[in-house]
Amino acid sequence: MYSFDEAYCLKAFQDLLGIDSTTGQYEEIQEWTAQEIRRLGYEPTLTHKGGVLADLGGEENPLVISAHLDDIGLMVRKINQDGTLNVCPVGGLYPFYCVTENVRVYTHGGAVYTGTVCRVPNSIHVTEEELRKNMGDFRTNVCVVLDMPVKSAEDTRRLGIETGDYIGLEPRYTLSGGYIKSRFVDDKACAAVLLTAMKAMKEQGLTPKRKVLAYFACYEEIGHGTTWLPDGVKDVLCLDIAPTGPDQNSEEHKVSIFAKDSRFPYHRGMTGELRDAAQKEGLDYVMDIFTPHYGTDGDGSVLAGYDIRHAAIGPGTSNSHGYERTHIDGLRNTYGLMMAYIL
Repeated sequence: MYSFDEAYCLKAFQDLLGIDSTTGQYEEIQEWTAQEIRRLGYEPTLTHKGGVLADLGGEENPLVISAHLDDIGLMVRKINQDGTLNVCPVGGLYPFYCVTENVRVYTHGGAVYTGTVCRVPNSIHVTEEELRKNMGDFRTNVCVVLDMPVKSAEDTRRLGIETGDYIGLEPRYTLSGGYIKSRFVDDKACAAVLLTAMKAMKEQGLTPKRKVLAYFACYEEIGHGTTWLPDGVKDVLCLDIAPTGPDQNSEEHKVSIFAKDSRFPYHRGMTGELRDAAQKEGLDYVMDIFTPHYGTDGDGSVLAGYDIRHAAIGPGTSNSHGYERTHIDGLRNTYGLMMAYIL
């Protein structure tokens, strides 16, 4: 088993969580990641649309390992007459998974305001019985209430808030009994695992058996994180969460190897290589299939027309796209499989 720097991984995860990065809001997290990559001893390359690449060494037959930095979140759709914000999702965020969540609203001018995602009406004690039964809907009965004394749309506009402003959700990270609970385990936990591997390789002087590029993408949640790849790439390995559920094999303590998602199967040969590596290393792993609403950045690379093999692995994670939970063992096993595959 390859040694796993748990303390660094959790610190990197929390640092990434501290930066709101709703898909499209990439500048700050791109810069933080580039600086951390330099600190670890590598030279980062920034992609034009938002993302970071780093060459981890090795020769020939290039492999990209990707983990995405973008989060699901919200955007201001319009300003309501009472000064609250009508919002729409960015990525797969649903009202029932974010009502009552604290948020930050980022204006075009650089100001940041806090608020809360609320039902309309927002107090259960003064809501008629029929209205209590209504499902939350962003267009009709869910809004963001600002922590500012606004009473009208004009009041809110005077703050600099307007349609198109990004809204980030509070992650609420906790660690208890090895269980990691937070929003955005998908996919900042996997990004932290990849940084942890880079740290170990540099400190221990480890060279991968083939050329390996780390790719921290910023548009996975809307489907085009790695629709561009560097020249010559042969394979793409995505690090992403493995959702748990009644029909799933995935468990929070284990690493999952993805056989298929909602789009199509992963490459049989590459998936077999990962399975062999997990068995040889004695890792706690499972094979799993994720349907009907799941995909990874590797799918985008294939759909973009690249002649590549693609595969995906990741820690079992519950409550996907909500207040998610995984276990440090799941991160450790994901780390171990990635290291076993490339070294």
